[in-house]
Amino acid sequence: MRAHIVDPSAFTPPYDHALATALAKAGAEVELITSRFDYAPVPAPDGYAVRELFYRHTLGTVGSRARRAGKLLEHVPDMLRYRTVARAADVVHFQWLAVQAVDRYLLPARPVVLTAHDLLPREPRPGQARAQRRLYDAVDAIVVHSGYGRELLVDRLGVEPAKVRVIHHGAFKHLTGLVEEVPLPEELRSVESPVVLFFGLLRPYKGVETLLEAWRGVSDAELWVVGRPRMPVEPLRARAPASVRFIPRFISDAELPAFFRRADVVVLPYSRTERLDWSGVLATALAFGKPIVVSDVGGFGEVAAAGAARLVPPDDVGALRAAVAELIGDQQARERLAWGALTAAKGSYSWESAARETLALYQDLVP
Repeated sequence: MRAHIVDPSAFTPPYDHALATALAKAGAEVELITSRFDYAPVPAPDGYAVRELFYRHTLGTVGSRARRAGKLLEHVPDMLRYRTVARAADVVHFQWLAVQAVDRYLLPARPVVLTAHDLLPREPRPGQARAQRRLYDAVDAIVVHSGYGRELLVDRLGVEPAKVRVIHHGAFKHLTGLVEEVPLPEELRSVESPVVLFFGLLRPYKGVETLLEAWRGVSDAELWVVGRPRMPVEPLRARAPASVRFIPRFISDAELPAFFRRADVVVLPYSRTERLDWSGVLATALAFGKPIVVSDVGGFGEVAAAGAARLVPPDDVGALRAAVAELIGDQQARERLAWGALTAAKGSYSWESAARETLALYQDLVP
């Protein structure tokens, strides 16, 4: 089985690497087709090949309007070029297709799978949600990471049920065994109190405001808000109690383990949204065996039902405060959740399981 994993903009290098590695170990011949990742080094290929085919001539600083405009100009020519490259594959598995309005016309003449990392666009521009729905019609199969994701696509968007396959997002175990880990920043190493970690891109839907309000009732602990901002940080700082520390920048894979190893609790207080299916931060917390508090959004409730997380209603300050405070003060409760997280990471949320199910999907599509 020759499979192409295609992530044009390199939106999710950890996911791409974990999936490609697991598929290769399961016996597939895998090539990752992507572009240069500008923020930090990416994981070295493990049993698969890599080709940086997209956006090779785009200039401009990371995140700049010039760079976004350049990528947009190169997108159609690069997609057309990839159609020729795709002839070498038995199946093409796109992880992201960000220009939905045109991408459905540019798909290669091969069985095409699309992973719906975002069930609908998170911050949609006019017409983008409709374009994504039409893109679902154009592909041969869609991977979602939870029963919630399948229900939204099938029951609410009317996607053909036979197209939608639930394959759990694997836990990022490769991040727990990095050879060159970077220690915590010096100012964090001396912290002796319990640490609650919010990690990842700072976006409005991730519930940081709710978390900061809930934190006002938590004592004898620190909250670390760590990740690259995609929203104004100063208003958050102004609302934050003194026991909150902000590390508002991109955290590389080499730096990440130190934050998760130090955390006593990891919290994902996401606001109510129909667009989210799963989270790479949750996959990381499972891999590190951390006690986790999650909002009841997307597929998070399924993780909690497996005993791997504590579930709270979204946007509920009191419930979030109570759950976090309880775990800070109850070591046995933390240990139970940590065991549940590690068990899930080795079982139904392992990449070995995901690879088996993904290969089964490919085999159903290839004549």
